[in-house]
Amino acid sequence: MHANTVIGPRGLPISFQVRDLRVEPGLVLAPMEGVTDLAFRRLVRAMGPVGMTWTEFVPGEGIARGEERWLRMAAFDPDERPVVVQVYGRRPEVLAEAARLMQDQGCSAIDINMGCPSKKVCAHSGGSALMKEPQLVAEIVRAVRAAVQVPLLVKMRAGFDHQARNAPEIAWIAQEEGAEAVTVHWRTRADLFSGQRELETIAAVVDRLRVPVIGNGDVVDVQSAESMLRQTGCDGLMVGRGAMRNPWIFVQLAAWLRGEPLPRIDSAQRHQALLRYLDSCQEQFSQSSRGRHGDPDRATLGRLKQLCKHFLDDESDGGEARTAVLRSETLAEARSRVAECFAPAS
Repeated sequence: MHANTVIGPRGLPISFQVRDLRVEPGLVLAPMEGVTDLAFRRLVRAMGPVGMTWTEFVPGEGIARGEERWLRMAAFDPDERPVVVQVYGRRPEVLAEAARLMQDQGCSAIDINMGCPSKKVCAHSGGSALMKEPQLVAEIVRAVRAAVQVPLLVKMRAGFDHQARNAPEIAWIAQEEGAEAVTVHWRTRADLFSGQRELETIAAVVDRLRVPVIGNGDVVDVQSAESMLRQTGCDGLMVGRGAMRNPWIFVQLAAWLRGEPLPRIDSAQRHQALLRYLDSCQEQFSQSSRGRHGDPDRATLGRLKQLCKHFLDDESDGGEARTAVLRSETLAEARSRVAECFAPAS
């Protein structure tokens, strides 16, 4: 743990600071492609305080060209603070221009994506493929740092593959070129979304850096959060898919870190939260119906299905309910299936 990290009654960090940004609680929402849009971030924020939120990752090339599709994806609410816009690419001058434009839109910080494992992004040498090019990493961070005044962060994986868990080296380069916090996922690019949990690399990054380190990867409950914090010494936690299953996870973990009882969430609260998310999605996609989303109802149905793969796990018949929603052909049918899932037992 590093300077300006506040330790709570359990001997674990409850907040940390990135230059002038106080991240409290020290729990942040991960950037997830096709997930952490405005509607989902609003859902999570409605449950209670989140230390910091990330947009979906957006291509620096598209932002620099001013393309409406990507500018819309990087949009955030006026009261969403602190909020981080994450950009990806491999051309330092383009990423610098994209970061400057996002700063001008009022974001709290910029994050450079060096962790995305997708074939499409890596094929163009962006995302986690950058971890194979330390010199390029230095050039990118240096260029973006020179272009913006807001805090600069970098997100990466443990390495590109198991033979090169070089996150400590890449994180140190990023720090020396001006990054003010680093997020490290324990998986390598080769792991994609599976693999055996390995926290030693994150711990090595913590030991090497002066700036805050945020631990990432399968933080889904108190047990996994405590394990990450105690085994790595990281300053904060990033939660991804765990928030899809349980949007209240930030509130619950924050309470636990403060030594307080975990808030309990009943089925009625979960139902109401899902309905709010649906309404927010419809509103969001209706406003952008001429863009890439086309029919707002169909776009909303797609997002509902994606969320329900995780969200309905905690319901008693989650498997059957999830299947029914996933087989729905219209939004109206899906709403009906959701209502049946949460209906009181007769």
